[in-house]
Amino acid sequence: MMIGTIASHSALQILRGAKDEGFETLLISDRERRGFYERFKVADELIEIGNFSDILGEDIQERLIEKNVILIPHGSFVEYVGAKEILNLEVPIFGNKRVLEWESDRRKSFEWFERAKVKTPEEFRDPGRIDRRTIVKYGGAGGGRGYKLVKSEKEFLEKVGNFDSKRMFLQEYIIGTRFYPSFFYSPLTGENELLGMDIRYESNVDGLSRLPANNGSIEPSYVVTGNLPVVMRESLLPEVYTIADRLIETSRDLFPPGLTGPYCLEMVCTEDLNLYLFEISARIVAGTNVWVPAAPYAYFRHGEPMYMGRRIAREIKNAERENRIAEIMS
Repeated sequence: MMIGTIASHSALQILRGAKDEGFETLLISDRERRGFYERFKVADELIEIGNFSDILGEDIQERLIEKNVILIPHGSFVEYVGAKEILNLEVPIFGNKRVLEWESDRRKSFEWFERAKVKTPEEFRDPGRIDRRTIVKYGGAGGGRGYKLVKSEKEFLEKVGNFDSKRMFLQEYIIGTRFYPSFFYSPLTGENELLGMDIRYESNVDGLSRLPANNGSIEPSYVVTGNLPVVMRESLLPEVYTIADRLIETSRDLFPPGLTGPYCLEMVCTEDLNLYLFEISARIVAGTNVWVPAAPYAYFRHGEPMYMGRRIAREIKNAERENRIAEIMS
């Protein structure tokens, strides 16, 4: 079996983790990115395509199936290929690919959160109901591009314009510190493992604090440009686990067999130590790159260098050894 992915996001980590666990690796790349990824020598084989959506073609899929490839989805994979299109792939995907549809549709995500009885920011279905600081988000894994902060319908109309309920999501903006804990749920062991935690570095909102107060008004933007490691105070971790466990349990009813493999909770903690879940990324996130070769929580659990890319490969290896490979892919 080969482990493969497309050339973006967390591909370096995924392929390095596969090699650390003894697998052959395959990278699907366009010509523009090929040279960069070849510098790292983590891909044993490379398939060059014109566009990432070409992976949906019968010829590419047949080549991958012949090579016994299992594909690892990540944020760019979902963005470039499409969550619904991935459902039609014949090539085996690590995890339950049905979760990607729930992740990419924020209203479906909030239905999931509500059923799991998880605390979330309020959603506004109509700009006319905005009565507090609100962030305007767009669908997909676009890295925060185009988000706007508004406090009223008037400000929404000035900054955004017409409301498109299919593309836009209006969510209360809660002031607090951000935490992005990354988990791995193993269907082989039934364990929900916290591996690491990061925060996202966003432009230009994270640069505004460096400006003097008299520099005038600058509209913040929220494009993710990088990630920073963070460790949460230990007394908050039991609540984080409670939220994660509820989401896993609820997912089994919503899209059997539920969420498996890597996922990330996108949370904010207020000054009174209340945790709010505002999004979920139901696959490996780029923030896990900050903890290679060892995330602290992963090391506490495994007692050896462990990171998300390697944890994925370890699960595949264990499933092969136990003859349970069908349980970890779709």
